Amino acid sequence: MPIARIVQDPIDPAAVLASVGSDEDGASLLFTGVVRNHNQGRTVGGVRYDAYEEMAARVLSQIVEEAVQLVGTDRIVAVHRVGELTVGEVSVAIAVSSPHRAEAFEASRFIIEEIKKRLPVWKKERYEGDVEEWVEGVTPVAVPARQVDES
Repeated sequence: MPIARIVQDPIDPAAVLASVGSDEDGASLLFTGVVRNHNQGRTVGGVRYDAYEEMAARVLSQIVEEAVQLVGTDRIVAVHRVGELTVGEVSVAIAVSSPHRAEAFEASRFIIEEIKKRLPVWKKERYEGDVEEWVEGVTPVAVPARQVDES
């Protein structure tokens, strides 16, 4: 039941989270990426995400399927928004449910990091003074999670 969508309408995080879950699961996790009001010391008024939507949908589906194979749960939903967004709006939502929390966290982290690296979505930020600039892609440095007892 994995779901991957590129959307133009606002994302409802509660609906994304409600799309996962099973009586088998002891963990349900929701990650949201939100438009923030600053970047590199500059005030941000909003952003625009552009994409070749068909390609982005295929890549997002591949990323979600890789997460399914990685952690062994198919209860994963990833939604990325395109278009004009204002500060505070959700740009990406990822929900995962699994029998244990470690798998849910691993799948969510994998998906957001792969989105940042591979998803053909481009971001233009609007700064004070009507200045707009495309944001250069950056691969974040992942900090390894410490091992957690599953008991």
